[in-house]
Amino acid sequence: MLLSHLHWDHVHGLPFFSGGARPGHEVDVRLPAIDDDALGTLARGLSPPHFPISPEQLGDGWSFSALEPGLLHAAGFDVLVREIPHKGGRTFGFRVSDGEHAIAYLADHSPLGVGPGPDGLGEYHDAALQLAAGADVLVHDAQFVAAEFPRVAYLGHSAVEYAIGLATAAKSQSLLLFHHAPDRTDDELDLIAKSVCTALLPVSAAIEGVEIHL
Repeated sequence: MLLSHLHWDHVHGLPFFSGGARPGHEVDVRLPAIDDDALGTLARGLSPPHFPISPEQLGDGWSFSALEPGLLHAAGFDVLVREIPHKGGRTFGFRVSDGEHAIAYLADHSPLGVGPGPDGLGEYHDAALQLAAGADVLVHDAQFVAAEFPRVAYLGHSAVEYAIGLATAAKSQSLLLFHHAPDRTDDELDLIAKSVCTALLPVSAAIEGVEIHL
C-alpha cells in the first residue's frame, strides 16, 4: 500500500481496509516520513485523541516503511515514485507498470506550486510529465474547474482543465478525473465530464466501484 502523503482521509481510512483484517494478510504501508520514521509519522494522525487506535494496533501482518522518490519493485510491478507539489508536506505521484501497460496516479497535485504554466493553472513540470508519459490511464486530481481559480488556488489542488492539458502534453491514452470537490454533486460531475467530451483523449470522472480493464 503506497500513500502519496498523509491526508486525513487517507490515514483514517487505513483501519477500514477490509483486506488488512483477513487471516494470513500482509500489508506493507509505505509513506513519506519525517526523519525516516514512518510509524511515528503515521501515528501523528492515527492515534488517540484523533483516532481510537494507533498503527501498532492494526494487528499482525502490518508493516510500515519510509518511501523516497525512485523506482521500486512490488508484487511484480515496477513503481516509479516522483515528488510532486502539494501543500501540507511531501507528496508523491506514482506510475505503476507491468512492462506492457501503465497507470499514473497523481491524486493530490498543486502544479501552481512550481509556476503558473501556460494558462495560469499550473506548470507541466518534469515529474508530472514523466509519470503520465504514454500512460494507459492517468488518474489525476481534478478538485476544481478553471472558473473557480484563483479563489480556490490556496487549497493546493488542480483544475480539470490542467489535468486534461497534462494528459494531452504527456500523450496519456485516457484520463480519469479524481479527488472531486467534497460538495460536488453527482449531477455536477456528470456535467463536468460532459463539458470536456471534446478533449483529444477519453475523459471520465472516477466513481465508486468503477473498473478499468487494460
